Amino acid sequence: MSANLLTLDQLHARLSRHARLIGIDLGTKTIGLALSDVERRIATPLETIQRVKFTQDAQRLIELARKHGVEAFVMGLPLNMDGSEGPRVQSTKAFLNNLARLTDLPSVFWDERLSTAFVQRSLIEQDVSRAKRAEIVDRMAAAYILQGALDRLARLSQDGQGTAHASE
Repeated sequence: MSANLLTLDQLHARLSRHARLIGIDLGTKTIGLALSDVERRIATPLETIQRVKFTQDAQRLIELARKHGVEAFVMGLPLNMDGSEGPRVQSTKAFLNNLARLTDLPSVFWDERLSTAFVQRSLIEQDVSRAKRAEIVDRMAAAYILQGALDRLARLSQDGQGTAHASE
């Protein structure tokens, strides 16, 4: 795997004080993106990229990272419910590996199990229409993924130590 792939502990040690992160929910047709605030406390849905070709998709992602002063990517890792890796994990790793050839920005994986289901359920409870849910679910899932990583980074900052794993 890529030299740009870090654990959350390693990323925590490398981030500058006001570094922002982008959360990524990689789908087969879309890529949901979320952005952290400069204090890395809140993940906000940013954009949904309609997948075209890897190069175009990656260029848009890198362009947004530059625009927002992002120092790292938090990539949702679509593990199976039993924690095993299936075909979607392999395609996610391949995407990240190819992305590492285009940018020096580091990445971490974050377990995304149930993120889309949680977001869908939440939107249904808020009585959001099916059409509107389809439009926003990917970037909302990216925000859910990124928020989990931000919460763990905050605990690392409070502890001043400890170990974090991408699957926590």
